[in-house]
Amino acid sequence: MDIVFIQGLKIDCVIGIYDWEREIRQDIILDIEMGFDIKPASKTDNIDQTLDYKLVSKRLIDFVKNSEFQLVETLAEKICEIILNEFNVEQVKLTLNKGKAVTGAQGVGVIINRTKNG
Repeated sequence: MDIVFIQGLKIDCVIGIYDWEREIRQDIILDIEMGFDIKPASKTDNIDQTLDYKLVSKRLIDFVKNSEFQLVETLAEKICEIILNEFNVEQVKLTLNKGKAVTGAQGVGVIINRTKNG
C-alpha cells in the first residue's frame, strides 16, 4: 500500500477537560499517513485518480476548528473516521500532538492506526 502523507498540520481548536481549556483555543498538530493506491494517478498524471491532500487538509481544518471535544482520543477517532469514510482511504495512521500541555514536555497526544474495515 502506498502512503500519502500530511505532516505538521497545525489547527487551533477548543480541546481539553479543564474549565480554563474550554475558554481558550489551543493548537494541535496532525501528522497523517494515509494508505492509498497511487499507481492509477502515476499512469494518468490526473489529480482525479489520486488522494488530494489539499482537500483532505481543508476538510480536517474545517472540522477541527469547529469541534469542542474534551479528549484528544475522541478527536483523533473522528478525524480518522472522516479520512476513511470521505476520501476512500484504506488505512490511516494519525499522530495528534497537543503540544506543550504537560510542563517540560515538547508534546503529548495520541498515535492511532485505523483501517476501513476495522
